[in-house]
Amino acid sequence: QAVPAGSHVRLNLQTGDREAKLPDSKTGKSDTREERRRKRYSDAKLGKVDVDSSSFTSQELKKALAKMKESEKAERKVRGVPVKQQVKKKFRPIEQLKEEFEKLNVKMETDYEIMAKLISKFNSSVSTLDEKVAALYDLEYYVHQV
Repeated sequence: QAVPAGSHVRLNLQTGDREAKLPDSKTGKSDTREERRRKRYSDAKLGKVDVDSSSFTSQELKKALAKMKESEKAERKVRGVPVKQQVKKKFRPIEQLKEEFEKLNVKMETDYEIMAKLISKFNSSVSTLDEKVAALYDLEYYVHQV
């Protein structure tokens, strides 16, 4: 891909990716890593946030993630509903779903039940060679998911 003139280009030896960075618009050159940290620290005191994701350190990302988790927990406490109850409201147990499908004359089977049927079909002496091959192909699909 074409890169504008004056860009800083490097080959990242750890990932093998080629990376390009545009120079700063004010000076025409990029800040050093230490200068970016100082600037980010001073901006953080003023309430500004640097959104250039390539300039964050792993420690800063961990702190930001911890703050996000804390705010999420606080938000849940404000709602007053525990997480397990929220999940239970969204999802229904498999037994209840099976009962509802039976009322609609639809039989719902789990992957385990289908795999057991396919194995019994394969082991059956009544099955033809084509049925056994088809059972193996279907079984391969289900086993691959597991």
